[in-house]
Amino acid sequence: MPAIQPTLDGTQPATAPDYHTWVDQVRPAFVTAARTGRLFTSYEIAKQHDLPEPPNPRADWGNLVLSLVRDGVIEHVSFDRSRRPTGERSAVGVWRGTRAAQAGRAA
Repeated sequence: MPAIQPTLDGTQPATAPDYHTWVDQVRPAFVTAARTGRLFTSYEIAKQHDLPEPPNPRADWGNLVLSLVRDGVIEHVSFDRSRRPTGERSAVGVWRGTRAAQAGRAA
């Protein structure tokens, strides 16, 4: 098992036991954000709702976002620079809830 890097304040980040359990924990926050119609990045939602880190952070955040796109909950709008402290200002997707999500028809 790989070592988990402590957060900037020295505490260990909370992690979910497996991908599917983690998705069940974090997906409602993204669906709620999608219903507002505002623009967001995945990091902004994670930080706002104090969401746990996934078991495999390098892949699982992207997998979650792509599943939300496939399910018609969010759509890609543009790119921005990452605000994540460890993100090195790399490019990240900016998302918005689809019209179906904003109307409560997609979740």
